[in-house]
Amino acid sequence: MDKGRLGRWFAPGSRKRWEADSMSEMRVIGIRVEQPQNQPVLLLKETDGDRYLPIWIGQPEATAIVLEQQGVEPARPLTHDLIKNLITALGHTLREVRIVDLQEGTFYADLVFEDDLRISARPSDSVAIALRVGVPIYAEEAVLDEAGLVMPDEREDEVEKFKEFLESVSPDDFKATDG
Repeated sequence: MDKGRLGRWFAPGSRKRWEADSMSEMRVIGIRVEQPQNQPVLLLKETDGDRYLPIWIGQPEATAIVLEQQGVEPARPLTHDLIKNLITALGHTLREVRIVDLQEGTFYADLVFEDDLRISARPSDSVAIALRVGVPIYAEEAVLDEAGLVMPDEREDEVEKFKEFLESVSPDDFKATDG
């Protein structure tokens, strides 16, 4: 990962054009369902690290991510396919997706386009689009510091680690606390 190119672009005309960020590239491990609430959880893992980032998401976004990971092509475009098609048809290029913030248990992401354009989006939608377009996914170091988890016992496979993780956490674990 080229950490030197990661940062925050500012709008044209702004005196400040670029601010370096500390980011980690992430890969999508998959979607699991937390029981007994049947809540889908998107699990990302650092490409060059040991931290996992769990993000509780909605069922439609979970389905969109799973379908793309499995290579299923629907007869008609789903919402995230439509967004990919719109980006291309309008002549734009999505460069990357960034998970940029965590506030009171809610994650925030940016779609980063050419010409320094950023569009705020939910991480679930951003990841579904990133998988379709084939762009990298990054997470701010501050987000990983707050919500990233290191799973114990490196000998187990990722599915087993994720099952253990689901037994030990709840969505409340990621809500901001005063202090």
